[in-house]
Amino acid sequence: MINILLCIMAGIVVGYLAKKTTVVKYTGSLLNVTIMLLLFFLGLSVGSNEQVVSNFTTIGLDAFLLAVGATLGSLFCAKWVYKKFF
Repeated sequence: MINILLCIMAGIVVGYLAKKTTVVKYTGSLLNVTIMLLLFFLGLSVGSNEQVVSNFTTIGLDAFLLAVGATLGSLFCAKWVYKKFF
């Protein structure tokens, strides 16, 4: 956990010091490429895990129900907040 916080703090310091350089223009593209690579390797590790693949239908159903429940809960809460305060 400390390593993660130190990496974030180092990124903040480097970003502050390099904000006037031309490298900052490319951080959005580099970030997109990095996220795509992370997602690819996550899919690679999930696909190579036999236990996950064999239970995919059960895991997929649970994930679907959680996503639907979270979305509906957010919509109902947003509707309640809107009616209560606006």
